[in-house]
Amino acid sequence: MKSDNPSWGAPRVHGELLQLGFEISEPTVSRYLQRLKQCPDNQKAKRWLAFLHNHREVIAAFDFFTVPTLTFRVIYCFFVIEHQRRQILHFNITAHPISERIMQQLREALPLPYPYRYMVFDRDRKFDVEVRKFLRGSGIKAVRTSVRSPWQNGVAERWVGSIRREMLDHVIPLNERHLMRLSQNYLRYYHEDRTHIGLNKETPGARPVESRPTATAKVIALPRIGRLHHRYTWSAAA
Repeated sequence: MKSDNPSWGAPRVHGELLQLGFEISEPTVSRYLQRLKQCPDNQKAKRWLAFLHNHREVIAAFDFFTVPTLTFRVIYCFFVIEHQRRQILHFNITAHPISERIMQQLREALPLPYPYRYMVFDRDRKFDVEVRKFLRGSGIKAVRTSVRSPWQNGVAERWVGSIRREMLDHVIPLNERHLMRLSQNYLRYYHEDRTHIGLNKETPGARPVESRPTATAKVIALPRIGRLHHRYTWSAAA
């Protein structure tokens, strides 16, 4: 009960137990709750997940990830993702991830009016005080994750894992231009074609369900990202 309801104290938990027919005193419940305080990380995780769930319509997140090129140059990929539909609001690449460039990318990602009230990001030194001042001045509350806690920015981290597994692990970009073209292809596939477990097997772009148009229609494959992936449709509707 305490795990499900982090804000409950001994009286609330004791009351629920009485309603379930348990004959137990409130001091006994209090002693058990004191033992749970020895595991504060679990309670912190519950509160964090509750915050993300209850405010997902107004939460966005941003982060960087790196990609090496064929000539061993390191390119930084910056993206902004919304929590509710997992849509990528902005994507760009740079070899110089300085705070001035980050703020410019955020301006492009969040044109007024925007519905987001919270921005989740980690404690990377690139996201310095100037970036936080910019967010505050834009009416967005900066929500920084704890040190070494990538799970707290799970929506962004999962997207990085997706683009790596589904594209970047299979190709080596020649340069920035090549990487940008590949990434744009992946973004179109991600938004329009790729189904998501977290969205009840829908796509971020709300791909419509297709009915079989005729009895003779057959399922055909439409290649995506150089045939790394495919979208399937009915032949008569293609």
